[in-house]
Amino acid sequence: MQSACRRVSYIAELPQILFFQTLLSCLGSGTHPGQLPEVHKVLQKEGTSEAINPALFPTDEESTVQHGYGGAPPGTTWDVPLGLLTPDTPLSKLHLEHIAVSSSLSSLTMAPLASVACSARARLFAGLLRPGAQHTGPLQLHTGASCAARSHYEVLVLGGGSGGATMAARMKRKVGAENVAVVEPSERHFYQPIWTLVGAGAKQLSSSGRPTASVIPSGVEWIKARVVELDPDKNCIHTDNGKQISYKYLIIALGIQLDYEKIKGLPEGFAHPKIGSNYSEKTVEKTWKALQDFKEGNAIFTFPNTPVKCAGAPQKIMYLAEAYFRKTGKRSKANIIFNTSLGVIFGVKKYADALQEIIRERDLTVNYRQNLIEVRADRQEAVFENLDKPGETQVFSYEMLHVTPPMSPPDVLKTSPVADAAGWVDVDKETLQHKKYPNVFGIGDCTNLPTSKTAAAVAAQSGILDRTISLIMKNQTPVKKYDGYTSCPLVTGYNRVILAEFDYRAQPMETFPFDQSKERLTMYLMKADMMPFLYWNLMLRGYWGGPAFLRKLFHLGMS
Repeated sequence: MQSACRRVSYIAELPQILFFQTLLSCLGSGTHPGQLPEVHKVLQKEGTSEAINPALFPTDEESTVQHGYGGAPPGTTWDVPLGLLTPDTPLSKLHLEHIAVSSSLSSLTMAPLASVACSARARLFAGLLRPGAQHTGPLQLHTGASCAARSHYEVLVLGGGSGGATMAARMKRKVGAENVAVVEPSERHFYQPIWTLVGAGAKQLSSSGRPTASVIPSGVEWIKARVVELDPDKNCIHTDNGKQISYKYLIIALGIQLDYEKIKGLPEGFAHPKIGSNYSEKTVEKTWKALQDFKEGNAIFTFPNTPVKCAGAPQKIMYLAEAYFRKTGKRSKANIIFNTSLGVIFGVKKYADALQEIIRERDLTVNYRQNLIEVRADRQEAVFENLDKPGETQVFSYEMLHVTPPMSPPDVLKTSPVADAAGWVDVDKETLQHKKYPNVFGIGDCTNLPTSKTAAAVAAQSGILDRTISLIMKNQTPVKKYDGYTSCPLVTGYNRVILAEFDYRAQPMETFPFDQSKERLTMYLMKADMMPFLYWNLMLRGYWGGPAFLRKLFHLGMS
C-alpha cells in the first residue's frame, strides 16, 4: 500500500521532476554539481607567459551580465568571465578569475529560465546553469601566508567559512582585492550541509571539501592564522602567530564551536564503532559505518541543550536511518529513538505537523526534554538528563548512537568586547551592524541573530550585509533589512525532502508555488545536487543572496 502511494506521489510530481531534471541536465551529463572537479591555475594570455591583466575587464555584476551566453558546437572551448561572455570575446580582456568553459551541447540552452528572468541577478543565475558550467571550479591559486603581507586592511574578514568567503568576494568587488584580507587557519573548506547525506552513504565525504586556497578570492590576502584577541576599541585583532592587524571595517564570520568534550566519554568514545556524528568531517563517516553494522536494538539520535547549526540535521539522519533499515530488511529489529532537549519536533508549526505525521506513520519514538550528558562507549550506554526534572537521569542502551554535540560561540568571542552576555557577536538583527562598534559587522553562526543557523541564512544575510557596508562606507544609514530568512531542507528519506523556509517570526517564507510541507523528490534533487552547485559557483563568489528574487518571480511579485 505504501509503495502504491509513493508511485502515485511520483506521478503527481512529474512536472516538477521534469523541470528539475532539465535543470540538472543543463549542468552536464554524468557529473553532478556536488562532484565538481577541483581546478587550480591562473589563466594566461594565449601563446604567452604573461598573466591576464585584471584591470582590463570590469568584475561588477551589472557589467558582467550585459554579455549574453552564445551557443557553440560541441567541443568548442573558450575563456569566459563567470561563464557569461560570448565565444568571440577578445582573450586579452579576460580577468584572472575567468573560468574556462567547454560547450557540451549546442542545442541545450536555459531559454525557459532566461525568458522569465529579468533582473541582473536572475540572468546571472540562469547563465551559470548552462552547458559546461559544471566542469569548472575555482581557478585562483593561493599559496597561503603564515602572516600578513601588511598589518592594515580596509576590510578584514575573520573566518574563511561560508560567511567569510562569501563576504570576502563581495568586499573584493567593493574596495579591491588588495584592500581585503581573510584570517583563517584551516587548510580545507567544507560544504557541511551535504554531510547529512554522507552520513547516510548517499554522498562521498570527498565531494564536500576543497582547499581553502580555492575559495579565497584571487588577490585577497589569506592570513593563515587563528584569531586570539579582538580589540575593537583600537580597530585591531591579534593572531596566534603574534601578529597585530588593524582594519577600517571588520566582518566577523567565525562560525560556531563544537563542544563534544562537554559530554562525558566524548570525544574518545568515537573510537568505538557504534557511535557517529554528522557534524564533523572526522566523525561523519563513522555514522555510515554504524548504520551498516547495525544488527538489532536501539538506534538513538540526539539533540543537545544548546543552540546548534542546522537544527533539522539531528533528525534528518534519523529518517535516513529508518529508510536504510527498511531497505536492508532490518527495520523490524530496530527501535528508532530521537531524544531531544527541545519541547517540540520543529519550531515552525506547519513543518512540525508534517514531521509528526511522518513520525507516527514510521513508528518512531520521540522523547522530549532529554539531554545527552554521558556516553559509556565500552558498555554501549547513553545517559540522558531530564530537563524538566533536575537531577533525574535515564540510561539507554544502544546498538547505534548518533550524537549532535553541544555548541557554543568560539572561545575567542566569549570574552570579547563584541560579544553579548552569551558570547555571540552582538549585531542589529536587521542590518547586521554591531550595536556598539559601527565599523564592525557579523554574519552567520557566530552572531546572536534570532534565526536558525544555516547556510541558507548566511546567503540571505550576505546580500543585506553587502548593502549595509556600502551605505556605511558612504556615511549613510543602512536601509535594507534582514527578515530572518532561513531554510532547512528536511531530508525524510533517500529521495524525499520537506523544504522548510521561514523568518524571524517562525512563519513560512516558501519560494515555490506549491506546498513545501509535503515530501517531494524534486526538493531532494535540489538538496543533493542543485544546492551544492549554487554554493560553490555562486554563493562563495558573492553572487547568491538567497532565493528572494525567485520567490517574487514564482509568486508574481506578491511575496
